[in-house]
Amino acid sequence: MTGTLHRAANEATEAIMFQTAKALGSFAVDDLAAAQKFYGEALGLQVSEEDGALMLHLVGDHRILVYAKPDHSPATFTILNFPVDDIDQAVDDLTARGVPIQHYQGFDTDDRGIYRGERRSIAWFTDPAGNALSMVQQA
Repeated sequence: MTGTLHRAANEATEAIMFQTAKALGSFAVDDLAAAQKFYGEALGLQVSEEDGALMLHLVGDHRILVYAKPDHSPATFTILNFPVDDIDQAVDDLTARGVPIQHYQGFDTDDRGIYRGERRSIAWFTDPAGNALSMVQQA
């Protein structure tokens, strides 16, 4: 019985640890220099170099680790979603910086590549490694 109580106490402590821990997201790219230029210049994010990888610094002290993977294959899903207040303006700003908006089959997008749903509008784009990102405006 003592072993069961001890194990239950350890499991409860471990569960609490993850409830209070800050998580760190990450994703791979094939070229860190291209990623640093894209995320820092095209998207205007604060980027730092840490231990041979990149760190994206987002609002609210959130950080995303970007690491090099030579045999990188782009994610088959959206890896980051950026909330925006005005999707049309955001698309204009991004395309003016040379970042094309993607048109994906299965989504009814307008001629600008914006999906306009009842609850949200979304426009997708990719980083230099081919990872999908989006801008999302809530309705």
